[in-house]
Amino acid sequence: MVTPERIYNATLLLEDGTLFHGRGFGYPAIRVGEVVFTTGMVGYTESITDPSYRGQILTFTYPLIGNYGVPLYSDADKYNIPLNFESDRAQVTGVVVSELCRAPNHWRSRKSLDTWLYEEGVPGIEGVDTRELTKKLRAQGVMMGVLAVAEDEIDVEDLKRRLAGAQRYGEQDFVSTVSVKEPMIYGKGGDKVVVIDCGVKYGIIRELLKRGLKVIRVPHNTSASEIMEYNPKGVLISNGPGDPKICVKAIKTVSSLVDEGIPMLGICLGVQIIALSLGGDTFKLKYGHRGQNKPCIDLKSGRNYITSQNHGYAINPNSLDKSGLDVWMINADDKTVEGVYHEAKPILAVQFHPEASPGPYDTLYIFDLFAQRMEVKNHTA
Repeated sequence: MVTPERIYNATLLLEDGTLFHGRGFGYPAIRVGEVVFTTGMVGYTESITDPSYRGQILTFTYPLIGNYGVPLYSDADKYNIPLNFESDRAQVTGVVVSELCRAPNHWRSRKSLDTWLYEEGVPGIEGVDTRELTKKLRAQGVMMGVLAVAEDEIDVEDLKRRLAGAQRYGEQDFVSTVSVKEPMIYGKGGDKVVVIDCGVKYGIIRELLKRGLKVIRVPHNTSASEIMEYNPKGVLISNGPGDPKICVKAIKTVSSLVDEGIPMLGICLGVQIIALSLGGDTFKLKYGHRGQNKPCIDLKSGRNYITSQNHGYAINPNSLDKSGLDVWMINADDKTVEGVYHEAKPILAVQFHPEASPGPYDTLYIFDLFAQRMEVKNHTA
């Protein structure tokens, strides 16, 4: 199915003054966000709907994007969770690609990436030298940018003014915009696990359900006492967008849950929240880890795992001395912290995404370790 081409101009302006001109697609709009890149070759629908990308203009380094189209949200698994999306809407602020495929071919495809992003209200730009853009972000670090897609000529001076007046990515509370407002329940298992939703991916919920658990997804600002009223076997602190230090209420909740001694698993933003709740510290990475081929080393076993990642912040290992946490895994490339465990309490946390979605399945066993610590009766995975 070939999508009728809408002709748009498009410009991406970075805060250092660099301009990229190209062809627009998706929804005509002007959007400001943090410009980041992902090295993943597949999984653009999962990435675009990943709440951890909220507030960011996502650059795909793979040269051709959109070739297998976009399926329907109603294509779901046996738990009624969408198969190819990580939330119920596009989360990115904008999309940057080298070449857009307008004639996708896949048996699940029902629309093109261009049509889907138009429906979702997300602007995109193609014809950009994404290699040059990525090299710049690696050398100078991620930076704020403004993406404009329009039928008419684009006023670069107006873009400069918008960018200069925009709030910085790290200053914004994105978690409250992606978290559920009321508790949601998934599954019919007898053992309950509470997910503190800071922007949880559907893939995480799916893996918990596979292990026979009833999942109770609660807002990010739910108190420890409210969580304990569910009498859960364990608590998972999810992934999510933004600076973890902004998640003050979630940090306070997790600190109280540590005192309860309940088994906990943190994923991505969740590992950072756990570290902060125990007196550790976090810092912003120069350009982050985003992709599906990130190697991590288990310091206990010496084994190397290939993981899916999407994060711009990390734990400072030197801050963990009095936290009770030990470093479990590190990134093979830059040696940053990729996993921690508590010396005396049933707490595990990883910086990468064990559920993949998309990505390799090397670390699905993390969910099994969590289930074991919760002593789940109907562990069926």
